[in-house]
Amino acid sequence: MEIKILGCEKADNCFANAKSYIYTLSSPVNDALLEKMSYWGRMKVRRDFRRPFFMLNTDEGIQLKGVLNENVIKAGFPEDTWEEKKSDFERRLCGGTDQPEVMGKTESVCPVCLRRLDAQKVQVGDQVYLEKSCPEHGDFRALIWNGPPAYQTFDRDRCFTAPVAPAVASDKGCPDDCGLCPEHRQRTCCVLLEVTNRCNLECPVCFAASQAEDSAKQDFSLNEPNLENIRHRFQAMMHMGGPFNIQLSGGEPAMRDDLAHIIRMGKEMGFPFFQLNTNGIRIGKDFDYLKNLADAGLDCVFLQFDGLSEETYRKLRGRELLQAKLDAIAACQRAGVGVVLVPVIVPGVNDGEIGHILDFALEHMPVVRGVHFQPASHFGRYDERLPKDRYTLPELLRAIEVQTKGQMKAKDFSPGNAENPYCSFSGNFILQADGTLRPWRTGTSCGCGTADSSKKAREFVAKQWSAPQKDCCCTDSPSRSTSSCCDTSSLDNFLDRLEQYSLAVSAMGFMDAWTLDLERLKECYIHVVTGEENVRLIPFCAYNLTAEDGTCKYRGHEKGYHKCP
Repeated sequence: MEIKILGCEKADNCFANAKSYIYTLSSPVNDALLEKMSYWGRMKVRRDFRRPFFMLNTDEGIQLKGVLNENVIKAGFPEDTWEEKKSDFERRLCGGTDQPEVMGKTESVCPVCLRRLDAQKVQVGDQVYLEKSCPEHGDFRALIWNGPPAYQTFDRDRCFTAPVAPAVASDKGCPDDCGLCPEHRQRTCCVLLEVTNRCNLECPVCFAASQAEDSAKQDFSLNEPNLENIRHRFQAMMHMGGPFNIQLSGGEPAMRDDLAHIIRMGKEMGFPFFQLNTNGIRIGKDFDYLKNLADAGLDCVFLQFDGLSEETYRKLRGRELLQAKLDAIAACQRAGVGVVLVPVIVPGVNDGEIGHILDFALEHMPVVRGVHFQPASHFGRYDERLPKDRYTLPELLRAIEVQTKGQMKAKDFSPGNAENPYCSFSGNFILQADGTLRPWRTGTSCGCGTADSSKKAREFVAKQWSAPQKDCCCTDSPSRSTSSCCDTSSLDNFLDRLEQYSLAVSAMGFMDAWTLDLERLKECYIHVVTGEENVRLIPFCAYNLTAEDGTCKYRGHEKGYHKCP
């Protein structure tokens, strides 16, 4: 279907907080045009009115509306990027129609009621959407893949392995029997142990929807397992296939004064690797606290690190925090604890800082061991004032290559080894003495989820993300060192360099109620441990699954509250 734009006039008050335009088209708004535009985002069509109309919110944040069978549509473009969005929209509107192709069938949930639904993955051009329909709440479509590399190239042959000791029966089906159930297809690699839901921030973006301490106490949603329950969870996990890598999470786990005791207890019970998910505020101010954690056996700090701009922190965290991040990294270096930077990427906020974050990581090796990008997902708390655009893994891959000026290339990364390949990607790099980067393979990409794949992933993470065991004799500037240990011409020197100046770069694309693919969920190997008496391991994306009104699928149910604060 060919469309021509016959006229375009600026309009006032068509859409709030948007640059508005009225388009006159060569053809009326008919079913063919609606079909074409329906792949651009979330569309609502009302044919029961005297003048039937449509409304569309595209994945790029453009708002459209118009009356059916008339030649006029109205468009509102985001004020910050309106010129670029307007130009792209006009090219897309007038271009040829990409024929949708069903890539595969799966199951998902309704974002409104969380009811399990049949779903399909549909490719239109180089974009892939997840489509589903709820008999009560209508049709939903969400972008899950945007642009090259091609969606099909990320797939791989794999086999599956069942949990060692399923905690629940598979009666209702995924995702209603998480625990794990016998139908789960992957064993546990990493377990999040949420030691509190207290926090010293109240971030506009938070998968746990954590509250400031006073707010949590005021609405009676405080959730903090005691030491006896934590010991019980450790014991149960050993019977469920443990030991696993443990992420101490929350809330802000550093709100607990007894965190060192929890780490020491876990180490004594056989759990080899502990990392701390933290915003860094306390460990950057209280070195004695961090030193006690290190002495107890803390291996790694998983540091919230969204960029190098205070504007980014104001938007995503509600306050300026850059200096707090720098203080935390300096303290970890002093304490001998490895750091992984964890940027949550929100398009239009900090997707332009990806290269700066990677440069910063390279400059702060060896204490910084990796960067783990997390494109924002819409669960927990996601401020409605932030952009609604999806940021997918292929977009992140392209941004890494462009913003590092080709030092890191998309081809240097590979999809996940143990989990579903569409969940993640990773690459490993060594900073050579002349300042150049060299990609290297870990040898863990078996290409098949065997019984040992989760174990191999655990072992690699524990080794790479922990601080190096010995100090390098190099200067403080790794890229300019002339020390003999940085001469990588011999194997021994290369291994020394590899231990000190290798950087793991990875990303995880978490699924929310709009993008949830139950085939992917069944292959999840990142689990949350929960339960007072009957301990369960629940896949991360299921545990945090949140309906449109804030209803949680699993989070908080053990304490009797069912909505994110």
